[in-house]
Amino acid sequence: MGAATAGQQAGGTPDKLRHVESMSELPSGAGTISGINAVVLGESLADEEHDLVFPSPEFSASALVSSPKQYKEMYERSIKDPAGFWSEIADAFYWKEKWNPSEVCSENLDASKGPVHISWFKGGKTNICYNAVDRNVEAGNGDKIALYWEGNEPGQDGKLTYSELLEKVCQLANYLKSVGVGKGDAVVIYLPMLLELPIAMLACARIGAVHSVVFAGFSADSLAQRIVDCKPKLVLTCNAVKRGPKPILLKDIVDAALVESEKNGFSVGICLTYENQSVMKRQDTKWQAGRDVWWQDVVTNFPIKCDVEWVDAEDPLFLLYTSGSTGKPKGVMHTSGGYMVYTATTFKYAFDYKPTDIYWCTADCGWITGHSYVTYGPLLNGAAVLVFEGTPNYPDAGRCWEIVDKYKVSIFYTAPTLVRSLMRDGNEYVTRYSRKSLRVLGSVGEPINPSAWRWFYNVVGDSQCPISDTWWQTDTGGFMMTPLPGAWPQKPGSATFPFFGVQPVIVDEKGQEIEGECSGYLCIKKSWPGAFRTLYGDHDRYETTYFKPFAGYYFTGDGCSRDKDGYHWLTGRVDDVINVSGHRIGTAEVESALVSHPQCAEAAVVGVEHEVKGQGIYAFVTLVDGVPYSEELRKSLITKVRTQIGAFAAPDRIHWAPGLPKTRSGKIMRRILRKIAAKQLDELGDISTLADPGVVDQLIALKDC
Repeated sequence: MGAATAGQQAGGTPDKLRHVESMSELPSGAGTISGINAVVLGESLADEEHDLVFPSPEFSASALVSSPKQYKEMYERSIKDPAGFWSEIADAFYWKEKWNPSEVCSENLDASKGPVHISWFKGGKTNICYNAVDRNVEAGNGDKIALYWEGNEPGQDGKLTYSELLEKVCQLANYLKSVGVGKGDAVVIYLPMLLELPIAMLACARIGAVHSVVFAGFSADSLAQRIVDCKPKLVLTCNAVKRGPKPILLKDIVDAALVESEKNGFSVGICLTYENQSVMKRQDTKWQAGRDVWWQDVVTNFPIKCDVEWVDAEDPLFLLYTSGSTGKPKGVMHTSGGYMVYTATTFKYAFDYKPTDIYWCTADCGWITGHSYVTYGPLLNGAAVLVFEGTPNYPDAGRCWEIVDKYKVSIFYTAPTLVRSLMRDGNEYVTRYSRKSLRVLGSVGEPINPSAWRWFYNVVGDSQCPISDTWWQTDTGGFMMTPLPGAWPQKPGSATFPFFGVQPVIVDEKGQEIEGECSGYLCIKKSWPGAFRTLYGDHDRYETTYFKPFAGYYFTGDGCSRDKDGYHWLTGRVDDVINVSGHRIGTAEVESALVSHPQCAEAAVVGVEHEVKGQGIYAFVTLVDGVPYSEELRKSLITKVRTQIGAFAAPDRIHWAPGLPKTRSGKIMRRILRKIAAKQLDELGDISTLADPGVVDQLIALKDC
């Protein structure tokens, strides 16, 4: 069926934007949309640059937020009365003691007026583990599957009901207490995506300990930095893991990190090690008597019940270290009450969650997405969650869709990098599987370019599934801008509108708010419950990085455009902006233009010094399989950018890239690309966290091609 105009139904009958009452119901100056293609879920392909993709009437009819009008009413209340709005939602959780109704929220975001602080529900006593696990059991859902586990190798799998999960969490919590871990103590978790990873997070939360999960792909030096900074009572790990066909000796990495941390003045007393028998037997594992303890030898001996430690809403829940511009990791600290309320609520509405859903987020718990949307957010809603140990293209590029069919996954949440990678491998790996269970798709981690969005929508979702293209950060705790799947039409690549309680503003370089259609720096005014409270041990850096650039605002570090209809488009990190002859060009914008070329599978753009323009544009380009490198194609790619953006944005250099240097979570390591582009090959630094370090040598070999 052909696409209808925005003022018609797909069959030609006049209608106000299909079943959506009016775009004037949406916030941020959105007006009626005209002159744009309207595509309805399940009725036609999204294939035009300016398609407007509507939820079907059937989807909207059963959605938690089913119209722009309902969204607007809820959003406006969340802004005008945040204390009342969030208190009503918080009341649905269990609190041992209620917060002071007159102090639901306290904040100062202006560093010039005193120390920056944010608090929500202070004085309230609760426990996120109790709310995520015990309450589901007490509600009669103990026999419902809480966690499915799919191993690295096809055929390896497992599952835990909510009752079984509670027992395992309690056993580990009791062990931790027995070795002296208590409220406020740090525990470092360096585990792959085994069920033991969310179990460990929940066990820490149950007793008020502060977990710090370190992605089990970081090097020994990186792990040691984090250990020295937070000084944990113990480290949890496993002896080894396989990622794809490659075994990784995690215990060896931990051993080296513990040696390094001891050199830097901190010694860890206990290393609790899970024996991952399918990869390595215990007799082959290096061991230090007196420090190392086998998980299976001790944890299973402890009782399956453990008292809950009730904590203040503002007590710390976890530390998560992110890369800092200075090279020293930043320990982002999230607290218990507000984070609990916010992650649960964002999960519920952004994915239009139903109790019958099977939910799969491909992220690792070593990142914030794995905290908020693998562990806490879904379990707080009583969801059935899939935990995947392996890699999405092993043993072949159809693995994701094989898993979707096996577990009848209905909500699938992943990163644009993975979408583009699978897109490169071809449609046949997708279409050989049914995928009929899919209901909602999601995107996280970076702006998704429109061509990848359309492929995700048309091919993976069979033009049936709305895409929750979420924008948020480690610091925000949960979604800040996201489509609500049944509420309004989507524009491919746009994060659309703010979530409840979030007040985004776009400011210029002087910090002045810009209204209407514009581009600038994305800031948030007023706090939200999921906001991080500080950087561990460095509140000055917290204020300087996030609150001093624009007084009175939280500065996201991202650039953003708002179109004439009020939709928000993230343009990438501000430090990923290239200044070419006075033109500020977002790398994400250039990458999107390159990837829109039919023979380009993926692109990464960095800035390099240019003697005339100040900075030049250097593009690493991965081609669709089977397409050869050629000078003609190089010129065609540059022409594509010139056409879509302008001559000023044309890449100065196209560097052919068989692959891009990525972490195992799929994040492109632009730092390495910058060094290769600048020919600073002796400054590449640590590449141990890359999924395939060999890619770096390939790129260097092609640098003069």
